[in-house]
Amino acid sequence: MQFRCTLAVSRRPFLLHTKPNFFSASRKLNMSARAYTESWLSGPHSTQFYTRTYPAASTGKPKAAFVFIHGFAEHIGRYSHIHPVLAERGVGVFAFDQRGYGLTAQDTEGKKSKGSTYGKTSWKEQMGDVQWAIEQAKKAWEGVPVFLMGHSMGGGEVLGFATQDKNSPYHATAKSLAGVIATSPLIRQSKPAPKVLRWVGSKASALSPNTLVPADVNPDDLSRDPAVGQAYLKDKLVKQSGSLKGISDMLSQGEALLSTYYKDWPKDLPCLIIHGTEDKVTSHNASQLFLDKITAMKKHHSLYEGGYHELQNEPNGVQQRLTDEIIAWIEEVLTSSVTTEMNTAAKPEAAAPAESIKADSKL
Repeated sequence: MQFRCTLAVSRRPFLLHTKPNFFSASRKLNMSARAYTESWLSGPHSTQFYTRTYPAASTGKPKAAFVFIHGFAEHIGRYSHIHPVLAERGVGVFAFDQRGYGLTAQDTEGKKSKGSTYGKTSWKEQMGDVQWAIEQAKKAWEGVPVFLMGHSMGGGEVLGFATQDKNSPYHATAKSLAGVIATSPLIRQSKPAPKVLRWVGSKASALSPNTLVPADVNPDDLSRDPAVGQAYLKDKLVKQSGSLKGISDMLSQGEALLSTYYKDWPKDLPCLIIHGTEDKVTSHNASQLFLDKITAMKKHHSLYEGGYHELQNEPNGVQQRLTDEIIAWIEEVLTSSVTTEMNTAAKPEAAAPAESIKADSKL
């Protein structure tokens, strides 16, 4: 795929005067949600992953498929109000609780792997898990364009997966994606921890990688809707901690995106990053810096003025605008791809050089 080089930054106003909306509680679908399929699937290292598949509303093939990667300390149940909306718009969604989080790590019904515990994860394992998830989506929706989408920590992961170099076993899969979408990606924290503290954490993670340490997320920083923070604190699958290895990798690999990884972004892989300007968890300035550095022919940074960290849980119509923008962007990408393929197919073959024609005339 080839695209006209585009780097755009849009700013969307954030309205404050309407009544906040509440979102569905963990592991429940709201009344308008389409049904999903729950499955426990065996993934890398024989890990059992809790997964959800949302079929697209279209009767034929969906226009596209999403592989979704959630954020730190949370789980896919927190997106049961968003994924059905995407499915209603003709997009299939495959999501899973990441290694070390959600039901994959905390199931109490005997379905999780014996070695799965909360926080036990690493960047290397996460890249393999993303590869596996993409393969699952391609099996479920054969021949359908697959987009990779992630939020917060998951946003950093999807950007990292897309920058796999030619020596990586995941390079071909990254290049095969139709596009990458990251909402509020963790490239840098809004208020980064001191480098000395991160260095100490890195050394400690090598000695005791799975040791859990406090990693509080202020619930008031997630959304302007106070109900979101309250539900977050009551969610039994959400922990205010993380492993030394998981946290160390999450922060160091985010920095690596800016220092080296950006160089390996495929030029023909579209990228959309969406961020709130009042995000107190992850830096929207770091998102802009990353987009400035990658050589993607089609890239866009959408800023939501006044938006907090979880735009999918913001009130006042932000949630609707977010899903509308995502769908509009993938439709634009797909249209551009079809146009490029048609132009390539219609392009006549180049005429042979005069010398070659003359030589052939002697035969």
